[in-house]
Amino acid sequence: MQESCDILISGGGIAGLTAAAAFGSAGFRVICVDPAPPVTERDVDGSDMRTTAFLQPAQVLLENCGLWARLADHAAPLQIMRIVDAGGAVPEPRVVRDFNAADLSDKPFGWNLPNWLLRREMVARLAELPNVDFRPGTATTSLFTRTAEARVGLSDGSRVTCKLVLAADGRNSPMREAAGIGVKTTRYGQKALAFAVTHPIAHQNVSTEIHRSGGPFTLVPLPDWEGQPSSAVVWMERGPRAVELLEMQPEAFEAAMTERSCGLFGPLKLASRRTIWPIISQSAERLTGERVALMAEAAHVVPPIGAQGLNMSLGDLRALLELAQARPEDLGDAQMLAAYHKARHAEIELRVKGIDLLNRASMVEARPLRDARAMGLNALYSLAPVRRTLMQMGLGVR
Repeated sequence: MQESCDILISGGGIAGLTAAAAFGSAGFRVICVDPAPPVTERDVDGSDMRTTAFLQPAQVLLENCGLWARLADHAAPLQIMRIVDAGGAVPEPRVVRDFNAADLSDKPFGWNLPNWLLRREMVARLAELPNVDFRPGTATTSLFTRTAEARVGLSDGSRVTCKLVLAADGRNSPMREAAGIGVKTTRYGQKALAFAVTHPIAHQNVSTEIHRSGGPFTLVPLPDWEGQPSSAVVWMERGPRAVELLEMQPEAFEAAMTERSCGLFGPLKLASRRTIWPIISQSAERLTGERVALMAEAAHVVPPIGAQGLNMSLGDLRALLELAQARPEDLGDAQMLAAYHKARHAEIELRVKGIDLLNRASMVEARPLRDARAMGLNALYSLAPVRRTLMQMGLGVR
């Protein structure tokens, strides 16, 4: 079966679904495919227990594509980003520094939402858009491009002709590979555990990143769970230790994570299953091919530090959407794709390198290096203009 549309989106993760809502709301005809049906419940096999922090600049994009109204009631605001260095002889805070969104504006830094819930609300939004066809359980299998169009083969045997293929299909992107675009990958020997916890001490909308060794231990505010304050946790550790933690009995794991959290929120109680994934940095050699644009993890992967991953992806989407709306009749042509690469590539490379350095600093084992990290945090924080610039950079503000 031969079909046509304006944009074929390969990938139905958070970034791909957001792109489908954005381009669909802007009037483009969109087909979005993903090989796996989205898991839209919290406590079932395959659910994504990670959370996504949408930073301030994302709110306008989400409003414009009809998603914010669905998400606002479920979102936990992030008012303060707290960095804790606990790299001394014992796991306790020795340097605590708060970055407060009130220093920049009257809005919080962002809003945190569980990934499984995001998928649920985004799929519901796509169902409201008559020009968007979301096909879970369908994969892209082939790509053939010419200067005027692209043809994409799907796993159900159909073929789609389109003006633009948007590859939002992850770090192992089939469409990136089909377009012949290479990647540079850095492996850290780390894995990250993601899960939810409850705790007796309220988080007060503070996101807390605790550094000791192996990688940061980050607690991000969630709405209360079963009457208790709740947070999402990302615990980065060297691979063997992360696997050991994954396999621990719940009581031993709760004791370990309470110690790693320096007891800042009281005894932590596991409130979900644990998931694990490898930590890498990755960037594509270029962001475009003929009639193909890469975005999100097909274009760049970074360790989960500072809520940068998806917000870099939304930066990709904003750039593509602006270019598409400026010249809709020339959607996906060489001029548009060259402008997209120019708009995003240098900034992506800079952020990938910056987060790589932060991650390496968070991993250090040797005490002198941990001491140097604590001194560096103190020095950066004590200079108000530097502190403000760091916050603006974190939000993606130029």
